[in-house]
Amino acid sequence: MELLVRYLERSNSISTALTQDVIKEDNLRDDLRYYFMSPCEKYRARRHLPWKLAVQILKIVMITTQLILFGLSNQLVVAYKEENMMVLKNLFLKDYSGVDEDDYSVAVYTQQSVYDSLFYVMDQYSQLGRLSVGSLSYGEDGDGNLLPLIVCKEYYRRGSEDPSGEAHDIDAQLETDCMSHDPKTASQWKTQNSSYFDLDFYRLVDIKVTFHLKGINLQTVRYRELPDCYSFYITIIFDNQCHSGKVKLFLDIDVQSSACQNWKISGTAEKNTHYLLLFDGFVIIVCLTSAVLCTRSIVLAVRLLQRFSRFFRENYNRKVCEDDQNEFLNGWYVLVIVSDLLAIIGSILKVEIQAKSLTSYDVCSIFLGTSTLMVWVGVIRYLGYFQKYNVLILTMKAAFPKVLRFCCCAGMIYLGYTFCGWIVLGPYHEKFEGLSRVAECLFSLLNGDDMFTTFAQLKDKNTLVWLFSRAYLYSFISLFIYMVLSLFIALITDAYETIKRFQKDGFPPTDLQKFLREQKDFPVAEEASQTDMRIRSSLLCCCPKIRSASSANMDTDQGGGGCCRKHDLTSLTTSRPNNPRLCRITECAKCNKKTFGFPFK
Repeated sequence: MELLVRYLERSNSISTALTQDVIKEDNLRDDLRYYFMSPCEKYRARRHLPWKLAVQILKIVMITTQLILFGLSNQLVVAYKEENMMVLKNLFLKDYSGVDEDDYSVAVYTQQSVYDSLFYVMDQYSQLGRLSVGSLSYGEDGDGNLLPLIVCKEYYRRGSEDPSGEAHDIDAQLETDCMSHDPKTASQWKTQNSSYFDLDFYRLVDIKVTFHLKGINLQTVRYRELPDCYSFYITIIFDNQCHSGKVKLFLDIDVQSSACQNWKISGTAEKNTHYLLLFDGFVIIVCLTSAVLCTRSIVLAVRLLQRFSRFFRENYNRKVCEDDQNEFLNGWYVLVIVSDLLAIIGSILKVEIQAKSLTSYDVCSIFLGTSTLMVWVGVIRYLGYFQKYNVLILTMKAAFPKVLRFCCCAGMIYLGYTFCGWIVLGPYHEKFEGLSRVAECLFSLLNGDDMFTTFAQLKDKNTLVWLFSRAYLYSFISLFIYMVLSLFIALITDAYETIKRFQKDGFPPTDLQKFLREQKDFPVAEEASQTDMRIRSSLLCCCPKIRSASSANMDTDQGGGGCCRKHDLTSLTTSRPNNPRLCRITECAKCNKKTFGFPFK
């Protein structure tokens, strides 16, 4: 009798341990299946509202609206700068045709033309108030005095030349001589400084004329926005570095915007600014909420991966493969978090710009534009839950490593052609004058653009270079269009065909997928806590009777014998009615561990 009691106690302890392992395994499987469900499936399974999906949809609408509003405002700023550039060129450059000749605006070829162009700049500057139809005025210093126009000429310290005798004597040391002119004393410029304007052209390197103007962009008022004040730092350069007889005139402008110090606007502009500030603040709150939810999901995924890895190590003595680990590391959440951070920074900058505390339009546009790009790319994540829309994502994921290695190899050839084209064709073709322009020209040729003009614009005065250019261009086009691009497309096509075949025949199952297939149903969230208590109490009551029944008849059928025939298992859980697997595992207490676990090969 004592031996029987010990046997029953030992059986009860083994059955209890096995039951706890089964419950632990089922709970882990349920959590894994819930994690990999789509938002709609999660709602049907546990009636959890898809908050992240709702926040993402709201964020897409708000960030896109914010970007459009800021883009319209930024277009006004850029248009104002470009139009003022054109105005200044027409005001201060003599004989300017309205279109730049090359990288310079105007070119002069005689000494008299140089003098006329230089005096024309100074005369126009002195009459600016009577000439300009825009809101341009002279710059002022802190004391309210007008800032002068400064003329600087740079020339060799000493020099003489005799082209007919092929003789020259040059001191390469450069000297700079500057003088300033107040707009109020413009009539005395030529009389008081006649010696300064006596130019030695054989020594002259360049002349720089600099002055400071201010303006106000009033067109934003019509769009119910506060106007900005602008400072224009203009530099006009007479370039004679080549000493070829051609003096090039450049007009460079550095524009800085700032908040107007004293302003007063009546109407709805100020009220509209307040509404925009409230909208930007709401965008920041939505982005913060999205970032917090995605960060929480990443933390939960890491914890779930740790549970799954620990379960595999304890029950099957093996590590989770790298592919299964990557399933838990959701890159979409990282993309959303980065886009949220960029949107928050961009929104803060936009708020400061609207409040006229900052004027960094370009920096703000970069942050807002990049965040909007990432937000719209993140929409692909939700399309990926549908098999027909998931082909693009899977194809890109499968082809990316091969494409990256292929681009590294092709890039070496591309760089070789870039350097070769720059050094050989640069002096003879405008598209090959700089390394960046060569790379852009070759990329356009790679896509079949601008081929004829690239061939036709090459100057054929040098026969050797002309022949080399033909061999260079023909070899590049043939190699990259007919070979490199074809191989590039073949890599993507191969990945696409592989994905299509897997979608038709099924993807190779991983350990994670095999583990998930063992569980067919899913518990409801509201009954989770009660279900666990019912499982534990019912199994603890059932297990002693199992051992007594199995000691009388150990050869009963494993699929539905023992406990399943003597006890109503519907009370165990509402989502697992009559689950024979739980009873079979409890019934086979003396079997190998893999009998009640999921067998992995």
